[in-house]
Order: sequence, then C-alpha cells, then structure tokens
Amino acid sequence: MESQCKGPPSTQPIQRIRNSARSLASPKQSRKPFSSVRTVKSARCCTSSQDAASARMKSSEGTSSSGRGSATGSVTCSRRSLQIAIAAAAATLASAHSPAQALTLQDVTPQVVPAGPLSAREEAIIDIFERNTNSVANVFDITLQGGARRKGEVDSPEGNGTGFVWDNEGHVVTNFHVLASALRQLRPNQLQGEGSPKVAKLTLFNKQGYQQSYDAALVGADRSKDIVVLRLLNLQDALEPMQIGESGKVRIGQQVLAIGNPFGFDHTLTTGVVSGLGREIQSQAGAVIGGGIQTDAAINPGNSGGPLLDSQGRVIGVNTAIFTNTGTSAGVGFAIPIDIVRSVVPQLIQYGKVVRPALNIQLSTDQVAKALRVSSGALVQSVGPNSAAAKAGLLPTRRGLTGIVTGDVIIGINGRKVTKAADLAIALDDFKVGDNVTLKVRRGEEGSQGAQELSLSLTLEEGSTN
Repeated sequence: MESQCKGPPSTQPIQRIRNSARSLASPKQSRKPFSSVRTVKSARCCTSSQDAASARMKSSEGTSSSGRGSATGSVTCSRRSLQIAIAAAAATLASAHSPAQALTLQDVTPQVVPAGPLSAREEAIIDIFERNTNSVANVFDITLQGGARRKGEVDSPEGNGTGFVWDNEGHVVTNFHVLASALRQLRPNQLQGEGSPKVAKLTLFNKQGYQQSYDAALVGADRSKDIVVLRLLNLQDALEPMQIGESGKVRIGQQVLAIGNPFGFDHTLTTGVVSGLGREIQSQAGAVIGGGIQTDAAINPGNSGGPLLDSQGRVIGVNTAIFTNTGTSAGVGFAIPIDIVRSVVPQLIQYGKVVRPALNIQLSTDQVAKALRVSSGALVQSVGPNSAAAKAGLLPTRRGLTGIVTGDVIIGINGRKVTKAADLAIALDDFKVGDNVTLKVRRGEEGSQGAQELSLSLTLEEGSTN
C-alpha cells in the first residue's frame, strides 16, 4: 500500500475510457474540443488530489498503521471518482453524436389550409367582371399595328385601346383618339362612315371562351366628344351588349369598376370609387368635354374607350383620360358621362354624324381673350355669314382704325353663366337644333365709356361635329 501512495495513480483506466470514447465517435467528432477538455479537466482534478494525498503520506511517515490505512482509503476513493467522471463524459459524448433521424418529404411539406368562402363584396365584383368581360374589346389602329413600342418587358402600343359592345348589330364604341392615326387619313365624308372604311382590328372573347379577331369599319365619329362607333365585319357569333346606365344619378363615393386593356394586357379589371363629378375633360382629341366623372380606379394607356361600371354592372361612363406627370395612373382618371354618349352614339349609327345645335360662331381661346384684356366670358372671334348669330347682331373681333376692336363677349345663355369658352360649349349640349335661346353679351370693353350688357335672341342651327 505504501508503494501505491508514493507513486502516481495508474493511467490505464483513463486510457481505456478514452479509447472507448474514440470508438463511439467519428474521426472528425473525436477531435471536438469540448470532449477532450472535459476529460482532461476531470483527470487533472483527480490527479492533483492523488498528488496531495502522496505528499501527506510522505510527511506522516512512521506514524501508526491506522494513519496509513486512512491515507490508502483516500487514494482508492479518488481513483473511483476519476473513473466515474471519465465514464460519464464518455456516455455524454456518445449520446451527443448519435446519428439524427432522417427527414422525410412528408415532414418538410406544410399542411395546406383549404380556401375559405369569398366575401359577399368579392363575389359581387367577380360576378360583374364575368358577366361583362366578353363584351369588352381590344382595339388596334390598323395604321399602327405592328409598330409597338417596347419598354422593358412590356409592349405599350400606340393606337391600342378598349371598346365595348353597344348592341346586337355588331356596333362597338371606343374613343376617337384611340384611332386618331387612321381617322386623320380619311376624307370628311369617310368620317361619316361613307364607304365603310376599315380602320381597326378588334379581339373579343366568344361564347366558347376563345379570343376571336375581327376587322372593323368606321360607322361615324364625333371628335368634339371623343367618340367613335365601329361595326364588326364578318360577324358570325352573337354578341352580348353591355347594360347602359345613366350618369345623372352618380354620386361621389360610390363604387366603380373599369375593364380594359392597359399596356396591352387584355381584360384587366380595376376598382375604385367616384372621386369627383362635373369635371372638364381635355381629351387627347383636343376637345373639352363637360360633366366628366373622376375616379381613383387605375386607368392607364390602353384603357381609353373602355367602360366604367357601377356596382350593378351598368355602364355609367367611357374612360378617356388621366391626370398624370408620368404617363401612368396617378389615381386621377376621367370618364365621359354615359348620358353624353347615349345622345351621340345613336346619331352616329343613324347618320354617321351628330346633329348638334350650334351658334355657328368661332370663339377665341382663353389665352387670346386674356391678351385682349377679356378676363371673363367667351370672346367672339368670328361670326358665320348669314348665320342666325349674324342676323341677331352678334359682333366679332375685328380690326379698326385704332387697332383691334374686341368683339362681343358672351357671359350667359338662357340664364346660365358663361365664364369661359368651354362653358358655352357645355351649355349647348342641353339644347336641340331649332331651340330659341337668349344670349347675354358684354360689348365695348375697350371703349372709354365702359362695356354695356345686351340680350340677343336667336335660333340654334345645326353645327359641324368634326
């Protein structure tokens, strides 16, 4: 026992445990630092305890046998503690590096949550789209077809717009400016549909759900209201006309839907609300259209000529313009009120033109009027010879001995105030050819004695529409 206390503790148990631990781990795992550190730390702790015991035994040499027995028991206990610590470390190492169970495809596939029912509002919107999309046409100007302008990954063809089916006879309504290139090449009589000039190609969905292409001839055009009526050629399948509503009862805040072909993406649905009423629309055809419907439904190039629908799926306007600094939707779009369209389209189908009441005078632009110091009203620039306006005594702007003499300024018609030229054009839409009207005019603005107000009565005549 004395030799056991003097010498260092045997390292054979430690080596056997280490060898056993290495056999349980892979070559890379056996070099992991945490396992060797734990083993070495335990060994050092126990070895230091043995060295201390040996030192105490040497210092107490020659004492009684009972003292030596107590030291021997301490050494034996320390060896057992060392063996237990190393065995525990080896067991921990073996359990930590046992191979993980492989994942199956089912384990990594998430559970699919079944689709829930749509809301009543969603169902209503879907129903409106599905009932009307087959009546919406993609319209292409034949003089520009194939000349698409590519920007990024999107084709934005000039002369591409939208139209909608008006009746069962193959008539389709769209904007004048959508077909402006083809219409500029026609003679005045052709603009009234004479000779049925072919000006467009249209695509529509048939009842089988396939797109079908048609050639389209011009029936009539009204540049002042930015409206064109086309007739499909070689029509075989029955068409589904859209329901025509009324715009006079439209209210700000009510829901609207637009179906069109923005940037050539056919049958695109956007939604919004009526955000304004009574707007003056400066169309791309150069005309000012009164009573416009403003909406925040996204309207982009390609939507022109398409229908603006109410929440019942009735057409309340024809999308025609947007207010933007970028060329794309900024949340302010405009539609021609369907009440104006309803007064124009039947005449275009019947006569090829619109029989519209007129004064047969020419008005100065607002810029010219301001240059002549006319701050309010519609300045008369010229009066048609032998017209009702000439017979009523309406005076045009003319050149006098002292320079330009300002003509009469119309400031009212039948009690309705006129503050600029566009107001007069909008007011005339409420009358028919042959109606008697009273004009309120201001005369002699440049005179030293000041202007005087006069009332002139006349009968409205048929005016030119193009």
